[in-house]
Amino acid sequence: MTSAIISAISVLTKPVAESSLRDAPSSQQEALLGALQANRALLWEQLQTESSFEGVRRLREEVRAGSDWFSSDTEDVPWGFVQECLLLLLTLGRHLSAELERFRETPPPSAAKLRTPEMAPALPPDVLSVTQQKTLGAALQFVVSLGLCPYLAPGVGVALGRRSAFGAMVEKAFHAVPVPAAGRRLLTTMKVLLQLAELSCLATLVFTRHLGDVMAALCQLGYQPRREEKMQDLSPEECKTCKEALKKLLRKVYQPIVITELLILQGGPKQSAAVGSCRGSASRSAPGSAPGSAPGSALRSAPAWLRCLCGRLLSERLMQPKGVQAVVRAILEGGMGGESDWRKCEAVAWILVTPPQQCASADSYFTHVCPQILDLLHFKDQLTAQQFQRVATRSLLLLVQQEPGAARQHLLTPLLSPLHRCTPASNEGQSQAAVEECELSRCVSDVYKIWVVGNSPSASLLTALEEVLPVVFTLFCFTKQNVSHLRAPCQEILLMYLSHAEASAALSALRQLSGLHGQRSGGAADLIFTPGSDGGARLSCRERCSEEDDALYEKLSGEQWRLEVLMQLLNELKDSDLPGDFFLELLQGLASCAAAVEEEEDEEELGVSAMTLLEVEQQVLGAAARRGHRLALLQVLAMMVECVQHTVLLRKPSQVVDFMVSLLQRACVGLDQNTGPGLGNPVESDTLSMGVGLLATLLSGPQLSAEDYSSMWRLLPPLETLSEKHSDVFIQELASNLRAVIATHGAYRPENFSSEAQRSRNPETMSQNKSVPLMKKGNMQTEATDSQTSPPPSPLNSQPACSEPGSGTSPRGGGRTSGTSKPGPPIKPFSDLLLEACDPDVPTRAFALRVLTLMVQKQNPEAAQEQEKVFMLFLENLEHEDSFVYLSAIQGLAALADSYPERILERLLNDFQHGPSLPTSIAEHSLETRLKVGEVLMRASRAMGELAPHFGRPLVGVFLQGTRDPDPSVRASSLSNLGELCPRLDSALPALAQELSSCLTALIKTEKEAEVRRASVHVITQLLRGLSDKTTQVLSDVLLDLYRALKWVVRSDPDDVAVLHAQLALEELDDVMRRFIFPEQKLEKKIVVLP
Repeated sequence: MTSAIISAISVLTKPVAESSLRDAPSSQQEALLGALQANRALLWEQLQTESSFEGVRRLREEVRAGSDWFSSDTEDVPWGFVQECLLLLLTLGRHLSAELERFRETPPPSAAKLRTPEMAPALPPDVLSVTQQKTLGAALQFVVSLGLCPYLAPGVGVALGRRSAFGAMVEKAFHAVPVPAAGRRLLTTMKVLLQLAELSCLATLVFTRHLGDVMAALCQLGYQPRREEKMQDLSPEECKTCKEALKKLLRKVYQPIVITELLILQGGPKQSAAVGSCRGSASRSAPGSAPGSAPGSALRSAPAWLRCLCGRLLSERLMQPKGVQAVVRAILEGGMGGESDWRKCEAVAWILVTPPQQCASADSYFTHVCPQILDLLHFKDQLTAQQFQRVATRSLLLLVQQEPGAARQHLLTPLLSPLHRCTPASNEGQSQAAVEECELSRCVSDVYKIWVVGNSPSASLLTALEEVLPVVFTLFCFTKQNVSHLRAPCQEILLMYLSHAEASAALSALRQLSGLHGQRSGGAADLIFTPGSDGGARLSCRERCSEEDDALYEKLSGEQWRLEVLMQLLNELKDSDLPGDFFLELLQGLASCAAAVEEEEDEEELGVSAMTLLEVEQQVLGAAARRGHRLALLQVLAMMVECVQHTVLLRKPSQVVDFMVSLLQRACVGLDQNTGPGLGNPVESDTLSMGVGLLATLLSGPQLSAEDYSSMWRLLPPLETLSEKHSDVFIQELASNLRAVIATHGAYRPENFSSEAQRSRNPETMSQNKSVPLMKKGNMQTEATDSQTSPPPSPLNSQPACSEPGSGTSPRGGGRTSGTSKPGPPIKPFSDLLLEACDPDVPTRAFALRVLTLMVQKQNPEAAQEQEKVFMLFLENLEHEDSFVYLSAIQGLAALADSYPERILERLLNDFQHGPSLPTSIAEHSLETRLKVGEVLMRASRAMGELAPHFGRPLVGVFLQGTRDPDPSVRASSLSNLGELCPRLDSALPALAQELSSCLTALIKTEKEAEVRRASVHVITQLLRGLSDKTTQVLSDVLLDLYRALKWVVRSDPDDVAVLHAQLALEELDDVMRRFIFPEQKLEKKIVVLP
């Protein structure tokens, strides 16, 4: 029966051949009318004659009897055709309803009839095939085109002429003939379509293609003013029914589709209104146009009543739960992220931040809408999330600009609430976790999207972020100690604020983050960030330390770590002046602290006899607080100097000038107190020398502008003071020349100014030139130096007069260079340096060791004569606990081994093999000392060069013996030294190849310590990498054994790092063998002279 009804519908809607028409049509309108008449007559004929249509005819007559709107004697051909379509569709709907009732009443199959897994459940009778749906779609299109759209008022819905050529033809035909009772016919069509939509299978066909036309018809029938001609024949009850049907339809259909259709019904941009407004808004024209429509396909003007109705309905959609999401989806759905999508996002943002006229108050509107705007930031789908993020970001930024109070109350405060709860004030009395991981992760992600990705920082946004900046910094410090996905967002948020905030606000934030405002922690005192289960962080209660020392250590280490992280942030601000400004501000604070210290000393001299106990207590507490502030200031300054690159600290000439002003002023204060920097404090003297050299380098660099020279005028008074009062003649002369260059704006420039600028930045060179004026230096100094300090020339250390200062020949010969052979005079007497190398002060001792190392490298005669003393000093300092000292000793021993290998290497090998030989050596530190000696031997191995085959054989023997040491650290150190030395042995290596291979393969297969196995495999890697193309010649006898050992590691070793080293070694071996088997083809021209 269903197939028969649909066949009847197909007869009514299928195209008719021209031969079946009685008369040739003179126009397209006549051809259309003729085809409609022919199809209607053919249907009636088949219903009367065909036996297969008997049931259809009977059911059709029943439906016709109950339809009071049907008129068989109408002379309007299109309306008669529409009546037949509606009648057949109602017939199909009644039949499907009856079949569905019987299907639901049919009892389920009994349990005796077992169904196999392959058996599909029975289909309900309202399931239609694709062909059947296509036929019904054609019938519905005829109904809408001929029975609905022609009766719509001008401007209501999309005109037929803008849809297709067929629609334009139908529109012309109906405009030519006036239609009586248009409202009644429109009502009839809508009743039938709504009746059909009660069935799900037919509702899908109606609303997927013709929802806009149905909504337009319901709007006209229910809300068009009664004065209109087409609405005069409708009763108020019928209009009310249409209104209810429209409300039910809007609640039933997917909201983004409803909003899209309402926007289309609003009309073109000139008459389109924003959501909730019935007046036009030309500035926001994008929402008024159909999403995805071309720029040229503007919609026609809609009547005023329809624009107001659509605005009200859109406002209702927006105020519903998830209404914001529906509006955004309606306008942006289907976008691909192009320029048009950006414009649509901007338009939607304007819609969301503009309260509708129907809303009672703006505050109630924002209370309802703002949480939904924040929810747009939390979508998972990538494309949808990007579009929704744009809308949310633009909406927040626009609301901050237009309504700062509402934005702070309804958007910024809820957004930053998890971070605010991390502050001390919000966590008083809480025992459980203050902020869970999911809340904190979502909050950081939202802040990153709004502030960083939005990239439109305003004063309100930066002020809101400034309140939680300490918490973000504390969280960033925590993530730097762990693996967390919050590290990068926190870093970008901090850098964004420091880059975009005003200079005063950014400097204040840096002072707060560095602890100079008195509070370092960005979170509650009793709460601490802990790792979360999903790679984030959560705020939980801190475990109290029972020991005061542990608590103090935890506090100090935490403060130190915060400063290190802050310095890393400042290093990232390479294109900003903020680090330099902060550094200069700290220097100014340091000068203020120095003045405050003098005032405190004067106050202490007055005594406390006249004070009350309360005043004394306040004075003591205040003095302690000031001392704590000064210590914090010095700590931050020291950390900046140590960790931040100078190119970041002083990136502009003006900053260098400010730095020099503070430096020279402190130097002048020292001169006024008759304790010049060069007299009692060598550190201050070197600092002043390097500072003056920095200024000279700046002046001798590229062309400076007039503004730069103007900023340097502040340097003239302190430079004049230095040129008159400083005890160092070189500083006096250089200060005088600098003052002349600045005063003349570079017009006057002394000779050798650039070279002296570089020389002044080297403390050693400065010490060599302290008693010689700048303008009088020349050959006289060289001659005087040679005559006073140089020993008589000998065949070993003499060189031609024309040789360069930086080149020299080693006493051992061999073509290697080890520094200059013409040593300059030492900074201090050699005996003083030996005493300072034993000084308990760490900087003094390390400085003396460095100078002694430099003298050894330059073949100083005194150092050569006292070689034994220098060697013993280096060995003693090798056991020092401070890294600065023992690293200086390691460098000195390496220099001694490079200069005197025959005597030094033997003693170092003995200490490495048997432990330290000094009587004062501590037995507990024997292992550490042996490892340090191993570092010395490794550096010496690197420096041997072509002498490695001669001096390296004893080292290889000791290192091979070290691989059998009981301590795994010594075994690993020996293997590391073998890896450095063996590739340099060259021709001496084949004799040791078998022994070396046996040692490495045995360690790889039998060693229990993973660290030693890694070192063994790494030795093979270094061998293959160092020998390169010589591998097949030098290691030909053991190459197969090494290959098998590496394959064994890859297959059997449980340590992942050892396996990685083995894979790298196999890759090196593969490259070597490929080059050996397939040598590179070289095209060479050979000229052969025939005899």
